[in-house]
Amino acid sequence: MREGFPIALRGMRIGILGGSFDPAHEGHAHITREAMRRFGLDRVWWMLSPGNPLKAQGPAPMAERIAEARRIMPDPRVVITDVEARLGTRYTAQTLRRLLALYPGVHFVWLMGADNLLQFDRWDNWRAIMQMVPVGVLARPGAQLAVRHARAARIYASARLDAAQAKRLPEAPLPAWCFVQIPMSDLSSSAIRANGGWHGRI
Repeated sequence: MREGFPIALRGMRIGILGGSFDPAHEGHAHITREAMRRFGLDRVWWMLSPGNPLKAQGPAPMAERIAEARRIMPDPRVVITDVEARLGTRYTAQTLRRLLALYPGVHFVWLMGADNLLQFDRWDNWRAIMQMVPVGVLARPGAQLAVRHARAARIYASARLDAAQAKRLPEAPLPAWCFVQIPMSDLSSSAIRANGGWHGRI
C-alpha cells in the first residue's frame, strides 16, 4: 500500500464518511458511532475532501481540518484521511473506483446523512456509486422525510434493505442501500462557522 494511505485488510467492513469537515464536530462523531453500531462496521474513514464540487467557497486548509477531526474523534476505529487529495480525484465516483482497485476484497459502505440523500441525484455519476458500493443513510434532524421525497430513493426503491437488516448492508448484493433513524445531534459545520467556529477562526 502506498505511503500515507489507510490500511485495510481483505474482508473488513469499512464505512466512508466523506465531506469537507470544515470543521469536524460532535455531530460527525455521533453519526459515525451510530453507523458502526447499526451497520456492523469494523472501521469508518473520515475522508476529508480537498473541496466540495457543490460548494462555491473552498474549505479551510487540510492540515487544520485533520487536526480538528482528530481532536473530535480520537477513537482508533476511525481513520482521518486525506486519501482523496492523495488520489487526485474530485468526485465520489472517481474516488470509489480507485479505492475498490486499491483495496480488493474490502467491503466499503458509503455513509451519508438523510439530508444528502435529497441531492444525491445531483452528484456526478451517482448511479455508478450505487453500482459500486452499498449506501448507508442515517436520519438527521429535519430530514426524516427525505427517503420519501428523494429521487434516488424512488429510483432505487427495490434495492432498499429494511432497517432491521442493516448489518447485512456491507456485504449485500449491489445495488443496495439502507435508511436508519438515529437520535441525532443538530450540530452542523456551517452553524459552527457562523458562531465563530475553529475556536474563534471564521
